[in-house]
Amino acid sequence: MRTVIFDLDGTLADTSADLIEGANACFREMGAGDLLDPVADALTAFHGGRAMLRLGLSRLGQTGEEAVERWFPIFLNAYEEGIDRETRLYPGAVEAVEALRAAGFATGICTNKPAGLAELLMRRLGVRDLFASLVGADTLPVRKPDPAPYHLSVREAGGLSDRSVLIGDTETDRLTARAAGVPSVLVTFGPEGAGIARLSPEALLDRYADLPGLVEGLLPR
Repeated sequence: MRTVIFDLDGTLADTSADLIEGANACFREMGAGDLLDPVADALTAFHGGRAMLRLGLSRLGQTGEEAVERWFPIFLNAYEEGIDRETRLYPGAVEAVEALRAAGFATGICTNKPAGLAELLMRRLGVRDLFASLVGADTLPVRKPDPAPYHLSVREAGGLSDRSVLIGDTETDRLTARAAGVPSVLVTFGPEGAGIARLSPEALLDRYADLPGLVEGLLPR
């Protein structure tokens, strides 16, 4: 079965504001106030909690991973409390996934968000049933860009990797697709915008309405 695997943060949904609020909650608890900006630091948000903590701590002149690891569980708790306050699916995402499924494609998610949080968010957004698989950062001992989570997400969706494509928004997704030996489609509506073309994916996606036709071209019958 032909299979389309989606990244979550920055690809299916704009989660940056809620992610940054989770990190800023940690910085406020430190007494430092809000160190991250929801707009200027959105790209860092899509690289995960540790990346945001690292950036904020660097602005306090702190380096090293000890503080990052100490605050990471606190970040996860803060983020979970407000996981869907500002998060929204990108326009047309639901319709595109529904069109793919109607055309006989299997769909799944492979994310570097912890699986429990990803499951919670997808349920809160009312779209969990659109995806036959969901593999998170902690589902396996490794995470993207290691190809193992991607291959697992394809298998659990009922597909074969050599008949699959990865939809993402960052260099991590591009590297994952390359390691898995599959084509990648990178969205241009994330924080990097059209600049994501620098990664030379097999295709760029400007709007979700174009995805079904684009995927048909990459994975012909």
